[in-house]
Amino acid sequence: MEYKGLQIERFTHDTFKIKHAGKVIFIDPFEISAEQIKPADLILSSHHHFDHCSVEDIKKLVTLETIIVAGGLCSEKLQKLKNVKEVINVVPNQDLEITGVKIQTVPAYNLDKWRSERVLYHPRQENHVGYIVEIGNIRIYHAGDTDKIPEMSQLKNIDIALLPVSGTYVMTWQEAVEATKVIKPKLAIPTHYSSIVGTQADARNFKENADCAVEIL
Repeated sequence: MEYKGLQIERFTHDTFKIKHAGKVIFIDPFEISAEQIKPADLILSSHHHFDHCSVEDIKKLVTLETIIVAGGLCSEKLQKLKNVKEVINVVPNQDLEITGVKIQTVPAYNLDKWRSERVLYHPRQENHVGYIVEIGNIRIYHAGDTDKIPEMSQLKNIDIALLPVSGTYVMTWQEAVEATKVIKPKLAIPTHYSSIVGTQADARNFKENADCAVEIL
């Protein structure tokens, strides 16, 4: 998909490639196929779970010039990674600028998605993150694994929101619809479905009911 000179591709599960002016950004690379491999200038991982911080897939994309930004508990998984320029570990509510790309980390956590009776899949205290990436004057929000949380009301001037819709570990499509009413993006793209959990029907239902334009990739 092209949006005002920005190229956005969704791969498996929650993986996106963003390209602008020759710069290549991957978010949460997972199960990258041979035809999808392209050297990355910047890789963003939202948290440590295998489908969001896959060292095997990150290795396919890195060069000695690649910078990795990683939230949550990724640091232990990435500390032995070689042939990469830098790994920057982050927590929510940080602002960075890397090679001309502005990055803001935002909270991502569960309110009611339980691994067990007392343990959430994505607890707030683990500092999982979503990202706002600003490139080419376009602001893209990648929500990471999250529910509809109060902090979403603080997001401003979002051009494109990449929102999970599968339920189980993240927002259901209904909750994602409610999130669009709060975030007010110009465009939303559903994600986190048709791989580990969720179906195409979740994406279609989201598109039919969202409070903004929706593109299914």
